[in-house]
Amino acid sequence: MGIEGVGARVARKEDKRFITGAGRYVDDMVVPGMKHAAFVRSPHAHAQIKKIDVKKAQGMPGVIGVLTGKELKADGIGNLICGWMIHSKDGSPMKMGAWSPLAFDRVRYVGDAVVIVVAETKGQARDAAEAVEITYKELKAVVDASKAMDKGAPQIRPEADNNLIFDWDIGNADDTAAAFGKAAHVVKMDIINNRLVPNAMEPRAALGHYDKAEDHYTCWTTSQNPHVARLVMSAFYNVAPENKLRVIAPDVGGGFGSKIYIYPEEIVCLWASKKTGVPVKWVADRTESFLTDAHGRDHHTHAEMAFDKDHRILGLKVETQANLGAYMSLFSSATPTYLYATLLSGQYNIPAIHANVKAIYTNTAPVDAYRGAGRPEATFVMERMMETAARQFGVSPAELRRKNFVTSFPHQTPVIMCYDAGDYAASLDAAMQASDYAGFAKRKAAAANKGLLRGIGMSCYIEACGIAPSAAVGSLGAGVGLWESAEVRVNAVGTIEVLTGSHSHGQGHETTFAQLVNERFGVPLDSVSIVHGDTDKVQMGMGTYGSRSGAVGMSAIVKALDKVEAKAKKIAAHLLEADEGDIIIENGALKVAGTDKNVPWFQMALAAYTAHNLPGGMEPGLKETAFYDPSNFTFPAGCYICEVEVDPETGVTEIVQFVAADDFGNIINPMIVEGQVHGGLAQGIGQALLEGAHYDNSGQLLTASYMDYTMPRAGDLPSFKVSTSNTPCPGNPLGIKGCGEAGAIGSPPAVINAITDAIGSNDLAMPASPSTVWAAIRATKH
Repeated sequence: MGIEGVGARVARKEDKRFITGAGRYVDDMVVPGMKHAAFVRSPHAHAQIKKIDVKKAQGMPGVIGVLTGKELKADGIGNLICGWMIHSKDGSPMKMGAWSPLAFDRVRYVGDAVVIVVAETKGQARDAAEAVEITYKELKAVVDASKAMDKGAPQIRPEADNNLIFDWDIGNADDTAAAFGKAAHVVKMDIINNRLVPNAMEPRAALGHYDKAEDHYTCWTTSQNPHVARLVMSAFYNVAPENKLRVIAPDVGGGFGSKIYIYPEEIVCLWASKKTGVPVKWVADRTESFLTDAHGRDHHTHAEMAFDKDHRILGLKVETQANLGAYMSLFSSATPTYLYATLLSGQYNIPAIHANVKAIYTNTAPVDAYRGAGRPEATFVMERMMETAARQFGVSPAELRRKNFVTSFPHQTPVIMCYDAGDYAASLDAAMQASDYAGFAKRKAAAANKGLLRGIGMSCYIEACGIAPSAAVGSLGAGVGLWESAEVRVNAVGTIEVLTGSHSHGQGHETTFAQLVNERFGVPLDSVSIVHGDTDKVQMGMGTYGSRSGAVGMSAIVKALDKVEAKAKKIAAHLLEADEGDIIIENGALKVAGTDKNVPWFQMALAAYTAHNLPGGMEPGLKETAFYDPSNFTFPAGCYICEVEVDPETGVTEIVQFVAADDFGNIINPMIVEGQVHGGLAQGIGQALLEGAHYDNSGQLLTASYMDYTMPRAGDLPSFKVSTSNTPCPGNPLGIKGCGEAGAIGSPPAVINAITDAIGSNDLAMPASPSTVWAAIRATKH
C-alpha cells in the first residue's frame, strides 16, 4: 500500500476548488450572446389547455421569443420516454403515455411546463412569463395511488385504464402459498414509504447553444450521465444528430438520482436556442425544483411473512402500489420492480417469495430513482417486518435475524438475485458491540428516571450495486447496456490522464481514481488528471448512479491500466535489455527484478513518444481504452443500530446513538467512504424523522419550499459510529462493492424500529414528526 494508493486516507483533490468557491457549475457558464429563459408552468394538477395567448408577453421589454408546445411539435421534437420496458403479468407492455417537453393539449401535474420565454435578463423572462395568458378547463385530479384505481377516479392517461401502468409480479405464487399453508406464525403489516423531494445543493440547470455557422449544438447540463443524455436527445427526442450534439456536465452539486434523467428543460433550451438564434440558459429556482425534480419513493405495501415453529422464515408475500406520478420518467419503471422486489429476500434465507407491484399514474410530479432506488423501500419492508416479528414472538430482534441469515455463498434467492459473498453475522456482531447492545436496559432505565422513553432498533440491509450485466438487464427490459468505459493516456512527460464515462457529482472520483493509478504506477496523485462529463472529450460511457462508479467504472480503468502496464513493460524491457517477465513497477520506476537496473516512469513515457528506440513493430505512443461489463451485481450489506430518546409529552425524538457497520468489500479511500456513509445516513434519517412531500386533494404541493419541507440539520443528527468489515466481491478485479447509497438504505427502518420500541406502538408512519409520535403515544395509552 502506497502513501497515496489504494487504502490510504487521502484528502480529496477536488475540494480545494470547491471550498474556495472556484468550482464551475452550469450557472457559472457564460456564452457570448447568451439570454435567459423562464418557463410558464401549469398551476393546475389536471386541466385541458383551451387557449394560449402570448402576444402581451412578446411585447414585453427584452423579450426575444415566446415558444409553445405546438411549435415544438411542428419542429418534430419527440416525447420524453421511459427507458426500461416492464410487462405486466399477463404479458402486456406497460402503458407509457406521451410526455411532451411542453404541454400543448393537457397538463397533468402542478409544474407541468407549457411555454418557454427567452429574454435578455432572467428578470425580464420571468416578468414576461407572468404575462402569458393561458385558458384552462380544470379537471378532477387524484394524488393518492391507492385511490387512483377506484371507480370514478379521473382518467389521467387514455392509454392506462384505471390509471394502471403495469401489474407485475416476481417469484412463485404457488410455492409461497404452500409455505404459508404450513406456517406456525404469520406476521402482517401495512407499510408506507413516504414520498421525498431530492433537494441536491445545486438546482437543475441547462444552457443550450445552437451554433448556426457549425450547425452544431452544445448543452451544458446538471447531469449524472451526459452520454446517455446525448444518446436520448438525439435518438428519441430528435433535438440534434448525435454527431452534432455535445453534452457537458461540469461540476455538479449533488444528484442523488434526480439528475440521471433527461428533463423537458434541456430539450426545450436546445430547441429554443435554434428557434431564437441565441444561447438560452435556464436555472431552476428552489420551488421549481420542489415541483418538477423527479420525486422518490411513495410506496403503499401490504406484506405478510410466514415462520415455522422455530421462527425460521418459510415465505414472504408482498403487494405494493407504486405511485409513478403524472408521467413515466426515464428509469421509473425499473425502480419499483427490478430494483425493489429483487431485494425482498434481504439478508435472509427465504425459500419462497412472491411479490406483486402495481404502478399507477397520479396527478403529481413524476417519481423515479432516488438515493438507493428501490432498495430502501425493500429494506424498509423487510426490516420493519423482522423487528415486528421479533416483538410478536417475544424473542431478541438480533437473534431472529441471525437465525435466518444466509450463511452459505453463492446464494440464489427466489427473486433473481444471486448473492456472491458476505458475512452478515460479522456486521451484526460489530454493530452490537459498538452500540453496547447488551447494556441497553440500563440506559433505558436511566432515561425513564428523566421521564423519557428510550428505544433501540436495528436494520440489516442488503443492496445490489453496479447493475449488470448488460445482457441480463437487456433481457429484463433495460433500454441501454450498463457497462462502463475508460481511457488511460500516458503523456510524453509521464503525466497521466484518465478519461472515464463515470461522472462525479460529490463522490470524490478525482481522488480515488487517481489513487488507483498511483497504486499501479507509483506516480504522484498530482500528476494524474481525471477527465469526465464532456461527450466531446470522453469516449461513450454510462454515467454514475446505483453505486456503480467503483465496481464498474474503476474496473474499466483497471482493464485500461492493465493494457498500459503491458506496453510499458515491453518498452522498459527493450530499453533495459531485459526479459519482459522480469520487469516490475515500483515507486514510479520500471525495474529489473533483483537488480538495480531501472528506467524512471517519465523516461519510459518519453521513449514511447520519441519512438527512437522501441521494440520492432511497436506503435508509438502510450494510450489504451477499455470497456468493462460486469458479470454480476455487487452486494454491499451491513447492520445499523439506532438508539433514541422520546419525550412523551411532546413527541420530540432525539437520536442519542447511531452505529453503522458495513461490508463494502475492498475500500479505496476509507475517509471518502465514511463521508459517503455519513451523507447517506443523514438522508435516511431525514426521511425517517422529517421529510415528506404532501399534496392536497386538488394536486397542489403543500411542501414546495424549505418553509414546509423539513430537511435534516446538524442538530438533528448524532455523531455516527461507523466501521467496515470486508468480504471482497469476487465479481470485479478490485473486489469492491459500492458505498454511496448504503446509509440511505439501512437507516430509515433502524430509526423507526427504535422509536416504536421506545413508545410501545408498532403503528408509526414516516416521517415520525413530533406530532405523529405524540399521537402514536396517545393512541397506545388508550
